[in-house]
Amino acid sequence: MTQPSPPPQAAKRARPIVPFLRLGDDGEKPYLVAKQCAGCGAVYLGRRVACSKCFATGPFKEIRLSDRGTLWVYSIVYQSAPGIPTPYVAAIVDLPEGAAVRCTIIDVEPQPEQLPFGMPVEMVTKKVREDKDGNDVIAFFFRPVKK
Repeated sequence: MTQPSPPPQAAKRARPIVPFLRLGDDGEKPYLVAKQCAGCGAVYLGRRVACSKCFATGPFKEIRLSDRGTLWVYSIVYQSAPGIPTPYVAAIVDLPEGAAVRCTIIDVEPQPEQLPFGMPVEMVTKKVREDKDGNDVIAFFFRPVKK
């Protein structure tokens, strides 16, 4: 008597943790995207129903954002949910296109003297976990630009 074959497994793939992160195709570097108002040029992360600057209801076009920006403001987090290592640096990074990105700053000591406002930073991505189907979940972070 033969044993039934196990069901075929779907190919493991990577998926972004947020909808405005693109993982890139054919070796292309991952990048962030935003919506830009056709009326006034304001830039927003995520979906928009209307522009909060000019109140237009569209259209909005998707634009690619720079992978470099500047540290605008940050907070060093010492207490977090169970399983999240502390301390870490929660920050807002300004990008040249006018978008402000909430993120975590990595590869730097979480000390105020190591985090000057206006510090140049660059985006990096890494796997943060696997989803229930075994796919890699990819998140974005920013780190100081290496000199």
